[in-house]
Amino acid sequence: MRRADGPARGGQRNGRSCPRKSAMSAERYAPNGDGGAGAFDIRRISYGDVIDALRSGLADFLVKPSHYAFAILVYPVIGFALFAWASRMDAFYLIYPLAAGFALLGPFAALGLYEISRRLEAGLDASWRHALDVLRSPALPEIAKVALVLLAIFLGWILCAHVLYRLILGGQDHGGLAAFARAVVATQSGWTLILLGNAAGFGFAFFALRTSVVAFPLLLHRNVSAAAAVAASHLAVRRNPGPVLFWGLLVVALLFLGAVPLLAGLIVTFPVLGHSSWHLYRRLVVPAATATAARDEG
Repeated sequence: MRRADGPARGGQRNGRSCPRKSAMSAERYAPNGDGGAGAFDIRRISYGDVIDALRSGLADFLVKPSHYAFAILVYPVIGFALFAWASRMDAFYLIYPLAAGFALLGPFAALGLYEISRRLEAGLDASWRHALDVLRSPALPEIAKVALVLLAIFLGWILCAHVLYRLILGGQDHGGLAAFARAVVATQSGWTLILLGNAAGFGFAFFALRTSVVAFPLLLHRNVSAAAAVAASHLAVRRNPGPVLFWGLLVVALLFLGAVPLLAGLIVTFPVLGHSSWHLYRRLVVPAATATAARDEG
């Protein structure tokens, strides 16, 4: 649900960690162009704020980890389904792009987790059913617009991976996963595919991060348009290139660790990252009045 309440300043609120006042270097962003009540500030954060956000996300997860029991079967089933589909279609080369590409859609998939973290921060009931409150949010049309952008990025990445494979390995029929793996890791063409594919994937991932790092939590929390939410994400990255890139690398690393055991580890890593994304948003975006008052006190 959309709220206009601002984040707590420094210290703790209802037992939840909040942004530290020491990082209050901010740049004003006014969605309506008038700097009025709808304006908010994009703060300059530190690497420590990123770690704090991750720590807060883990704390949210540990409040009621049973919330995520439903995922115990979902993620492994997805992994087996991908492998079975690739085996039938001789499309082993798409297993890695598909698995990695789902991370591009993660900010949208985590909508319910943002709502749970918001309620925990506010000291409200955080039962799992409240994750479904986002389905009644007036922001849904704007959320859908940003989600379509992420879907376009995801499809662009899959198309790019397919084209690279066809150009570099010639679309050969490798006759099974073992033969395909040998073609990739034991040939010069295979290593070229690995290097170019990962470089392209980094580009798509960075564009997705730049588009959505605060967009979805902002849409749920404040009355802004999709364009304003994406613009705020761009500004957050421009103001904090190092910390935001560090956050992106943490996301990739944790999703990789979670995906290794047939996606089963995502039962933990995905919700932790979803909750952490909310706390990162709270460190990056504050109401204009809050930021101004903090600067005056400093």
